[in-house]
Amino acid sequence: MTKSGKATAVVNGTTVAEATSWEEVDGNVYFPPSSVRSEVLEKTAHTTFCPWKGTASYYSVKVGEGTADEEVLDGKLENAAWYYPTPKDAAGEIKDHVAFYKSKVTVKVE
Repeated sequence: MTKSGKATAVVNGTTVAEATSWEEVDGNVYFPPSSVRSEVLEKTAHTTFCPWKGTASYYSVKVGEGTADEEVLDGKLENAAWYYPTPKDAAGEIKDHVAFYKSKVTVKVE
């Protein structure tokens, strides 16, 4: 479902995504690709499958030096973001949109 307002994703005080229009599915904010800082994302080989959305691909988020509560490995939060490159028809609106694990990235909606 398309939402509007300000949505941000922040890691270590750095905004990695910011949008005024985004998709919300299952309580997660899916940022349009153009609203995400692509230079902080690194594709991984990790995938998961959702019966109604399809196969999700993952990114690690480059964060530099982490804090004690972050799962930082080599300056990255491993598999902290995901997207659906070829979603099933029911989830077509989130194609290539990026969502972040709230346990790893601070996601806020205003």
